[in-house]
Amino acid sequence: MKKLMVDMDNVITDGRYLDYINEFLNTDYKLENQTEYYLQNLVGDRVDEFWKEFGNKNVYQDAPLIEGCYKALEELNKKYEVYIVTAYFWGGSNEAISNNIKDKYNYLTEKLPFISPQNFIFTSNKHLIDSDIVIDDRINNLSNGKLKLLFNAWHNRSISNDELKEKGIVRVYNWNDVLREIENYN
Repeated sequence: MKKLMVDMDNVITDGRYLDYINEFLNTDYKLENQTEYYLQNLVGDRVDEFWKEFGNKNVYQDAPLIEGCYKALEELNKKYEVYIVTAYFWGGSNEAISNNIKDKYNYLTEKLPFISPQNFIFTSNKHLIDSDIVIDDRINNLSNGKLKLLFNAWHNRSISNDELKEKGIVRVYNWNDVLREIENYN
């Protein structure tokens, strides 16, 4: 059975990270208006204060799945070995990092109960994992896949089609695109 590696953040859910930044700064930032991957840079020189206040918050509590994700992953899970491969280290204290792993685990088991928790991989080094199909929102996490799908997100919009083509990467805008590209690949 072919292996399918799926990123969590910005592919399965956007979490509520920006909500906490807006609460902290008393702002109304929107994801679609952002261009930088590291949203915590929005807090500027107050980053230590931010982590102290929000480092232990569950950014996945009440966070919705990205539209079409559940149905698509449920279908793909019948045909592939689906692994959720997600980074866990964002900053803050060791306690915050530990809580982030726990929060991600709980979110995935609740929202995607058909994927075995044994198929959750928490790592910041995704390039160490080979897979037949990789779906991620960061171009540098797509190096070890035969079919490389870049899930469109606020921080990767400026990557040109020429660069993607040169690296053998296909941009997908939603989970219907994912299903179509995988079907065309097989």
